[in-house]
Amino acid sequence: MDLFSRTWAALRSAVESLPDAEFAKPSGCRGWLVRDLVCHLVIDAQDVLITLATPATSPVTHDAITYWAVSDAPPTGEDPLSALIVRLAAAYEDPALLKFHLDDVGSAAGRAAVLADPGTRVSTQDMVLTTGDYLAAYVLEWTLHHLDLVAHVPSIAGPPSEGLARTRAMVERIAGAEFPASFPDEDVLLVATGRRAPTEAETAALGELAARLPLVLG
Repeated sequence: MDLFSRTWAALRSAVESLPDAEFAKPSGCRGWLVRDLVCHLVIDAQDVLITLATPATSPVTHDAITYWAVSDAPPTGEDPLSALIVRLAAAYEDPALLKFHLDDVGSAAGRAAVLADPGTRVSTQDMVLTTGDYLAAYVLEWTLHHLDLVAHVPSIAGPPSEGLARTRAMVERIAGAEFPASFPDEDVLLVATGRRAPTEAETAALGELAARLPLVLG
């Protein structure tokens, strides 16, 4: 739960430090500009608040790993939800308004996470998880989207090293395989999730695992 707070605070701080001009640059999410990604983070924060306020009494069905559905089809950015995010982001017009909304809702989500009991159960997307596992799943979400945020904005700090390490461990569990120890955590995450193609040397080092990539998480 502490790592949820640290990775979320780092991501919100990175957004806050973005100059207005950077909002019109591409993000690491296919089909989305930086402003679209930030708008998605507002929706993410709302989802965290909704889920933490949706207690469950039925048995746990998922954990931080099985929370993630895996597909081999990279997103195009053209599905209805992605298109809605693009329209919402454009409606803000002034990046300062988008920053304000993320800070407002995002801070509330962060406070709610700190106050939550990790042993209670919550319900989301027809799944029941402990609150601790739900928030652990979001460490992966925050870390990957932090990488997306800075993909074309190298002047902004990337995600915390402990978030990268934890997310790598989660991705390896999802994949059911370990990536070569020589791969830095950031490269593992970018290659594993299809955010960039592996180099020839990386493909050779990955061996049979290369054929199973990318892991598109949703």
